[in-house]
Amino acid sequence: MKPLKTVGLSVLAACVLVVMAWGAGDKYESRRLAMVETQIKGRDVSDERVLAAMRQVPRHRFVRPQDLSEAYDDTPLSIGYGQTISQPYIVAYMTEALKLTGREKVLEIGTGSGYQAAVLAQTAREVYSVEVIDALYAQARDRLEALGYGSVHLKSGDGYFGWQEEAPFDCIIVTCAAGHIPPPLLAQLKPGGRMIIPVGSAWMVQRLVLAQKDSSGQVKTRSLLPVQFVPMTRKGL
Repeated sequence: MKPLKTVGLSVLAACVLVVMAWGAGDKYESRRLAMVETQIKGRDVSDERVLAAMRQVPRHRFVRPQDLSEAYDDTPLSIGYGQTISQPYIVAYMTEALKLTGREKVLEIGTGSGYQAAVLAQTAREVYSVEVIDALYAQARDRLEALGYGSVHLKSGDGYFGWQEEAPFDCIIVTCAAGHIPPPLLAQLKPGGRMIIPVGSAWMVQRLVLAQKDSSGQVKTRSLLPVQFVPMTRKGL
């Protein structure tokens, strides 16, 4: 005779574990949905593809364990090495500014935690991301692989020079502040392409600038809003 009580207890225990797992997932999902409604959609981000990406990408998987309780707060968070994961609203705002349709090849400068790259992976065809800090590059690579973001390609290197071997790009997003728009990045932007970048002095209020290259290669820039990003780190400088 089968030990029915033992089997019953095992099944019950398994059910409890499943319910606990669902509960944990629901906790973060509800917070993520609330984040989108109050922090992002409640402001001026309206692109449905961007909103869907922000609802889907699990920001809590990109923060440090000690910051899990703040994962969906309206604030940037430290990820170590003097770097941060950007405020959710800014991630959504910058993504929307690129006007992605899902067909683009995008270059990101400053992989950091990998969160912005994951959002781009939901809204573009292919993402190439450069990170100057080797430890963050390795962490982001492992994290994005574990989460199944196979369309994100990572490189450890100096983002000022972009990724020449993979150029040109339809769009470029820079997630660190530069004193000027790096000429190598403009050169790697396709005619008709768009770049968004914080421009200004380190540790000061900067301007979020949208640069657009027309069909003749001429670049026009427009200041969007004041921001404060960590400075662009250069390799060997």
